[in-house]
Amino acid sequence: MSTAAKRYLVRGRVQGVGFRYFVERAAAELGLAGYTRNLDDGRVEVYATGPQAKLSQLSQRLSIGPRFADVRGVEEQDAAVQQFNSFRIEG
Repeated sequence: MSTAAKRYLVRGRVQGVGFRYFVERAAAELGLAGYTRNLDDGRVEVYATGPQAKLSQLSQRLSIGPRFADVRGVEEQDAAVQQFNSFRIEG
């Protein structure tokens, strides 16, 4: 399987509700690598690499989010593949 990369920008009530930890768990379950971090404008950025099918599954989970989140939108962009050994929370 070939490796793809995506950058997601998630907006809504996604900071202070455990969203980054939710993403970290979801990515680990799917075997993806990359990172997630809060942005100054209130969004959460997610960069993930792995098989396209697994990235699609992550995208679906991002649109739902954890229990106390209120996801209002997920912007998805193709990204250059970078090497990560695992998935981590930055910042």
